[in-house]
Amino acid sequence: MKPDRTIDPALLPALAAFACVARQASFRQAAIELGVSPSALSQTIRNLERRLGTRLLQRTTRRVGLTEPGQRLLQEMLPALERIGGALQAMEESRDLPVGQLRITTPRFAAEHLLLPFLPAFHRQYPQVQVELAIQSAMVDVVAEGFDAGIRLGESLAAGMIAVPLGPPLRLAVVAAPAYLQQRGVPARPEDLVNHACLRHRSSDGRIFPWEFTRDGHDFHVEVDGPLLLNDSQLALHAARDGLGLLQVFSHSARAELEDGRLLRVLDEWQLPFAGFHLYYPSREQLAPKLRVFIDFMRAANAAAFN
Repeated sequence: MKPDRTIDPALLPALAAFACVARQASFRQAAIELGVSPSALSQTIRNLERRLGTRLLQRTTRRVGLTEPGQRLLQEMLPALERIGGALQAMEESRDLPVGQLRITTPRFAAEHLLLPFLPAFHRQYPQVQVELAIQSAMVDVVAEGFDAGIRLGESLAAGMIAVPLGPPLRLAVVAAPAYLQQRGVPARPEDLVNHACLRHRSSDGRIFPWEFTRDGHDFHVEVDGPLLLNDSQLALHAARDGLGLLQVFSHSARAELEDGRLLRVLDEWQLPFAGFHLYYPSREQLAPKLRVFIDFMRAANAAAFN
């Protein structure tokens, strides 16, 4: 079994103070560099020596020198202190630069329509930022799960999150293949859906989404039933094209099928636009450069694409 070489964090400031005194060969000069009083620094070294059970420094009225144990300790710890100093300097030099991995949790629709079309240009501008997209429909605690930010519908965001709109307002659409509507008829009201085959969607957290509508300024849900339950929107769209039933989707997802007539919209007067997706993150304080440039870039790109 390997010995535990974990250092007591309380010793680190004292070890750094010891190294400074050894380099300066003077308590007074080391105290000036460290921004403390010579008496406080002397007490720190005495406490360190007491903790280690050995004298590290020889003190005279004219100079400060190292004992043999002090010399050995200094030689062993200097490389580690230099590595720590180098790491801190590198962090300071890069703190204003957009670099590193950026982890984003997002539903598939938002990834496909609001992020992926603009990622090539983002990467050309910020080649040192690596974007990781985790495709998830359920709400995620970005802090607990280690994400830099998330994208969700504005209505589902948790309290306390900083949220910025991303992309245009959205609109749902109930769609079906012409062959299905010819065989089963066209529903005139949302309540008519109880007599139709509806393709339902199960989210990653297990919920089955009810179908949403608006009447006289009030939102309401309709519980539907049908022959197929999926957790993949693309497969659901494929099933609707094949005439298996009615499907409620974001209208943008079915734009190609609606334009070429493979799908038709029904109940359109009960489907009003609503606030779309938002990018959310936990705090404005010390916002990482990689996230700051990602937010600014994606907002500008989406605004240009959808306005």
